[in-house]
Amino acid sequence: MPLEARTIEVPFVPGDGIGPEVMDSARRVVDAALIKTDDNGPSILWRELAAGESSFKSGGEWLPKETVETIRRAGVALKGPLSTPVGGGIRSLNVALRQMLDLYASVRPVRYFEGVPSPVRHPASVDLVIFRENTEDVYKGLEWKRGSDEARKMRDFLRDAFAIELTEDTGIGLKPISERATKRLVTAAIRHAISHERKVVTLVHKGNIMKFTEGAFRDWGYEVAEEEFSGQTVIESELMGPITDGKILINDRIADNMFQQVLTRPSEYSVLATPNLNGDYLADACAAQVGGLGFAPGANLGDDVAVFEPVHGTAPKYAGNDVANPCAIILSGAMMLQNLGFEHAAGTIVCAIEKTLGARIVTRDAALPTSASHFVGTRRFTEEVIMRL
Repeated sequence: MPLEARTIEVPFVPGDGIGPEVMDSARRVVDAALIKTDDNGPSILWRELAAGESSFKSGGEWLPKETVETIRRAGVALKGPLSTPVGGGIRSLNVALRQMLDLYASVRPVRYFEGVPSPVRHPASVDLVIFRENTEDVYKGLEWKRGSDEARKMRDFLRDAFAIELTEDTGIGLKPISERATKRLVTAAIRHAISHERKVVTLVHKGNIMKFTEGAFRDWGYEVAEEEFSGQTVIESELMGPITDGKILINDRIADNMFQQVLTRPSEYSVLATPNLNGDYLADACAAQVGGLGFAPGANLGDDVAVFEPVHGTAPKYAGNDVANPCAIILSGAMMLQNLGFEHAAGTIVCAIEKTLGARIVTRDAALPTSASHFVGTRRFTEEVIMRL
């Protein structure tokens, strides 16, 4: 919904590693796009917020309460990648933020830009939007370390209540998937397909093995289509012939088969709706087909708050070297503008990225697969995009 205020306050979290560099690129491009598309339009007042490793080192908090509450009040934010230790230590800050703000839909569009090297023959066939449930599944963080008192209690409970025997060296985790979370995610996916004229919504699951979690995800997804969108959708198993009335096809695929499908028949798919873990894997795998995570934007959407971020990580070894690819966060900024109602500015940014990459102006990551000797740095790439707005 367009905002009438002359100046819009948008919180941003620079992030760790390459985050501050690519965030600077995104802010510059977003500001320039608003100026160039509407002289009388709004401008953005950027408000920097603390989170991640830099926040911990300076203030002792990985994710300050003030940061979360400011984003909640603003209803929107642009976020760079944040550090999270693997194994022990703190849990993912990204997951924590999504759960605290109830950002239940991770939306990751994946498309190809001409001029970007790809490991597949026909990358332009990939044009997908992945709707990944964002608040539960194994990302709920319900797990207990091998040898801990909690794991022992869980083993005892499973043995006594269900006659399930687990060895003492077992770590234990739970995988909750609920009807409520599934249905609101699938609802968002189908609404997106309707509003953007996408023809297929595919429920991706491992329901042949996990029947009461991922199998239920599939069943609840079909219920949404039949109960809320019966006049606008048709179920694949009930289809008697070609769709001629403009309805959206709803189908489902088992997750491991879906990985094959996105490689061999990507043009048959348009919107994927997935549980949390499946969506994480698939989004990265699909991004690899179009050139990598450097070209993968993302949004985390709730009913009242939206946080936009690149899919890639912090890449600390490249920090400060002016080599990072800013495309993912620039495109995330375009998604943010679209969410705020500034469709023209958002479209202008995407077109400018297309023109820049089409002119074979790329950063180091896109040059390496082709052994190209010529590439530009982060700042120069940003300037080239702005020039083409």
